[in-house]
Amino acid sequence: MADRAQPVSGAAGVGAAAFVAALILGTLAAVALRAEPGKGLGPADWQALRFTLMQAALSAVFSVALAVPVARALARRRFPGRAALITLLGAPFILPVIVAVLGLLAVFGRAGWVSQALGAVGLEPLRIYGLHGVVLAHVFFNLPLATRLILQGWQEIPAERFRLAAQLGAGPGAIWRLLERPMLARVAPGALAVVFAICLSSFAVALTLGGGPRATTVELAIYQAFHFDFDLGRAALLSCIQIALTVIAASLALRARPGGGFGAGLDRPVQRWDANTTGLRLLDTGAIALAALFLLLPLAAIALSGLPGLPQLPLSVFRAAATSVLIALGSTAILLLLAVPMAATVALARHALWVELAGLLGLAVSPLVIGIGLFVVIYPLADPFALALPVTALVNAVMALPFALRILVPRAQAVIGDYGRLGASLNMGGGPFLRLVLLPRMRAQIGFAAGLGAALSMGDLGVIALFADTEVATLPLQIYRLMGAYRMEAAAGAALLLLVLSMLAFWIFDRGGRWHAEA
Repeated sequence: MADRAQPVSGAAGVGAAAFVAALILGTLAAVALRAEPGKGLGPADWQALRFTLMQAALSAVFSVALAVPVARALARRRFPGRAALITLLGAPFILPVIVAVLGLLAVFGRAGWVSQALGAVGLEPLRIYGLHGVVLAHVFFNLPLATRLILQGWQEIPAERFRLAAQLGAGPGAIWRLLERPMLARVAPGALAVVFAICLSSFAVALTLGGGPRATTVELAIYQAFHFDFDLGRAALLSCIQIALTVIAASLALRARPGGGFGAGLDRPVQRWDANTTGLRLLDTGAIALAALFLLLPLAAIALSGLPGLPQLPLSVFRAAATSVLIALGSTAILLLLAVPMAATVALARHALWVELAGLLGLAVSPLVIGIGLFVVIYPLADPFALALPVTALVNAVMALPFALRILVPRAQAVIGDYGRLGASLNMGGGPFLRLVLLPRMRAQIGFAAGLGAALSMGDLGVIALFADTEVATLPLQIYRLMGAYRMEAAAGAALLLLVLSMLAFWIFDRGGRWHAEA
């Protein structure tokens, strides 16, 4: 139906998808050809592989285990600000990693708030560097995601099941055994697999909190092999291992999707008569309060420690901020040029599967691996370091593409389904239909996708770490250099600046998309 009566051509979307697939698969092929299988892995590489798997497994287990009581409390309680708190759970997704790390250091570091409190009672300060620091940072980022995934499982239990349980006199233990535990058995494995896959490709967290050779991930080992040793063969071999780990983890996440649920309900509001006891109220209140503190305290620490550091910022920080803004703008432009035609093509059901698969490739490949591949391709032709900024903008756009497609495709399908036949009957060409119908009605979603892409690009510390020299740096990289020079007040000020710029970029694009949306 869509193929016969739609005025929009899918050629642009197919071309964009082909470009993305060629970029990712081509760089992977370049990395694979550069690898030296006969050389094998050294002891340090095996240690990095073991540490990568260990920290990812621990991060996934702790994130999901802590998310269960928080999601259960949010599912059982209704209180003022609940919707805002659930929305807040999405904030760490666009929070720059280096900012979050500095916030965690301010709270849990050796001179942080918690260590000062421990010192006041005569106890030793916390040591955040190493395995426990990496796991702590990953839990900070992934606890909200796990909570959202598990909360969705709770919300899928029909209200009629809880009503029937109350009529039968079932208490909290019986409801846990009959309803909640079976739901968790379906939902929790998927949440575990997703968090595990995310933590496998951790770079900035391991770079800042790893704490030495015994706390090095495969991704960090790739960076070290390339940046310090310039050993392209070893970097390529480690990249192939990283790809294999990521693909296996992504496959596990897809296979762990929840199966059949509890059936359909009448969409009534859920009432939990089993949770009205004082003890359970206190338990749920404590879980929600601790989770909120865990998420908010590092952000508050960044604000409090960053304000005094703002006057100490060197000129290099402002140059790096300008560079980050330029990269974010370029990355956002590339993202929209790729995502909008691809979303329209998927909505037309023309080559939809292949276009979507090309868009999802960015989830399965690390940006560092793509960066290594681009270096191998560019090096015989030009100076890769001179192309650091456009390469960074391109890779950031490709990494944000899967999220942009998830935002744009449903709206594009709705608009083309509603207006496609009318446009065809009016003999509208592809250009007029895009300009007058599709783009105006997708403005809010385009703004949201652009804001998300800009914020993610502003906070990225990945490809630029490979290509940058002493004269070129983004703001996240400059913060890392200030931390390495033990200029923590200036680093905190720069982190506050980065946080403001990231949130401002997201707000400007998102608000621009929704401006006059009611008209």
